[in-house]
Amino acid sequence: MVQFQTRLVAGVSVPDTAMIAGALEYARRLSEPYLFNHVMRSWLFAARIGQLKNIDCDLEVVAVGTILHDVGLTAGVSGPNRFEVNGADAARSFIKERGFSDHRAQLIWDLVALNSTPSIALHKEAEVALGTMGIGLDWAGFGLDVIPAVEIAEIVGAFPRLKMKHEFAETCCHLVKTRPETSYDNFLRDFGERFVPGYQSASTVDLLMNAPFED
Repeated sequence: MVQFQTRLVAGVSVPDTAMIAGALEYARRLSEPYLFNHVMRSWLFAARIGQLKNIDCDLEVVAVGTILHDVGLTAGVSGPNRFEVNGADAARSFIKERGFSDHRAQLIWDLVALNSTPSIALHKEAEVALGTMGIGLDWAGFGLDVIPAVEIAEIVGAFPRLKMKHEFAETCCHLVKTRPETSYDNFLRDFGERFVPGYQSASTVDLLMNAPFED
């Protein structure tokens, strides 16, 4: 494992590099306060899980990928694809301009693109899986018992949730309303079906049955 200079954030020892500082500034500039606090908690949870489980990985990649994992939800990042892919493309552009290798850039792309699909991401490289663990813990409480409750409280106290359940749902519903074509094969569909009147997603069964072939 590469050794980095470290600092304490909400009681957690994390790498302190120029790349991470740049990612933090980028995410803060793009994100609403609730979303920035979410990525910060996710990063700190990922870092702590890695320490407690003694996971050997590139901690700078975990940091940058986790900090940037939701930029695709912000107004400052757009594109023709589902928000995870738009965000992953933006994250890769950001880090490639700053000299990350192709391999490290690909790990960050995968972390951002796959973090909302843990059934895949948790089986990827350690960096992708660890970032996804931290994100999942903050988003839905997955693996909450891994980190002592007093440490969870310190992290949440430093970066409050700011009504994240409501705000995140509102963000997702906005994407469903404005870009419904990007909502059919990810979790945006669940928000559309629950909260957006008149929303109807494309069915994979219909796609198969309507395929232009004579069987």
